[in-house]
Amino acid sequence: MSLHTTEALILRTYKLNDADRIVVFLTRDRGKKRGVAKGARRMRSRFGAGLEPFTRASVVYFEKENRELVSLNTVDTLRSPLSAKEPEALGYVGYLAELIDEWAPDSDPNETLFRLGAATLDALADAVPIERLVRYFEYWLLRLQGVYPSLAACQQCGQELMEGARLTAPARLLVCRDCAASNGSIVLSPQALGFLRAAGSVSPARLGSIDLTMGAARELESAHRALIAWHLEKELRSTRVLRHWHQQSWSRNIQ
Repeated sequence: MSLHTTEALILRTYKLNDADRIVVFLTRDRGKKRGVAKGARRMRSRFGAGLEPFTRASVVYFEKENRELVSLNTVDTLRSPLSAKEPEALGYVGYLAELIDEWAPDSDPNETLFRLGAATLDALADAVPIERLVRYFEYWLLRLQGVYPSLAACQQCGQELMEGARLTAPARLLVCRDCAASNGSIVLSPQALGFLRAAGSVSPARLGSIDLTMGAARELESAHRALIAWHLEKELRSTRVLRHWHQQSWSRNIQ
């Protein structure tokens, strides 16, 4: 049995029995792990709020060779999403954590992915506008995984994408307006492309200085959700939750 101490992002938990939970977490140096948190379901659990999704924590766990599940000893919170200054931001925490969980293979170290998640959590807690932050996170996650099409030029004719672009399905290419089919494509305006190009060279903490109109944000949301669904071949559970939450918010605003 080996003992490991590392930083980790808590991704999700689920019930094991009446007292314990299974915890899925992404470590900085050893990839994604699944572990048993004994007593985590009890009212006076020593883990407290440290198992909330998207929490960054210092984790101590024991690992046995040829065992899929590790044994969590301690989880000490370093940064909590519950400290977010914008109440709306908490609605996205599960979505961000689920995206990392879907993309991170078990026990495959990926410090770049960990740093993206940790920087996003810091920006969330520091009140960076949530719409820009989520679109930024999606863009970089897709880019790191080699899924995001090139923004440099039309991928069919090579023309610069100065007047916007179209994301084509099912080819998943960014093409100019002239090369796009009349249907089956998602429009990305010059404003949406401008946000992506700026986001490619700044940290999440500096997103407040980048403009993103509501219309451009909706374009990016549609494009990113399509890329995610195409790549994973399914719709995320948290995407459905967000859609329902947004519909309720819009209904309340109309009333």
